[in-house]
Amino acid sequence: MSVRNSHTTADYLDWNVMLNLIRKLYRDSDYRMSLFIGCGCFFGIRVSDLRKLTWAMLLQNDMFVINEQKTGKRRIIKINSDFQKHIQQCFEALEIKNMDEACFLSRKNMVMSTQRINVRLKEIKRQYNIKIDNFSCHSLRKAFGRKVFESSGENAQMALVKLSELFNHSSVAITKIYLGLREKELLETYDLLDF
Repeated sequence: MSVRNSHTTADYLDWNVMLNLIRKLYRDSDYRMSLFIGCGCFFGIRVSDLRKLTWAMLLQNDMFVINEQKTGKRRIIKINSDFQKHIQQCFEALEIKNMDEACFLSRKNMVMSTQRINVRLKEIKRQYNIKIDNFSCHSLRKAFGRKVFESSGENAQMALVKLSELFNHSSVAITKIYLGLREKELLETYDLLDF
């Protein structure tokens, strides 16, 4: 929860930091949070949609379909084959019996709330000394966007167009602002000055 009249924007989680974090969480038997962080970064969907995921959606095929809660739009998500192995490992470690069970259940056997997930992320940030200022559920979606953009090389503009569509933004300019690229570009202007 942010302080009234303050400006807090989720920062993106660095991809390599994320990969190390999900491995450490798995090693420490925090299988659900390992999976949650992985799903957030590999699928690029909002927490409201992550909370609806079931084991059947993640394990019965190499893709699944969701209707985004915020937009109502249908979206097809392809599951990275290496990440699907991690999903299977979490499934087995948790000894899940019901494939239709939600993936992100609390100890009370209810789907974790967004607020609870954000509290857990802040605890994880402290526990694992993660270098990120504003870490929340939205950091994972931004990590997906940054990784796609940074991996695109010479096709950066096309990557922004695709991300704009995936994120359901009204323009590429909005996507650049969302990923923090616009501010970075503007700040680089100061480096052009000589002294």
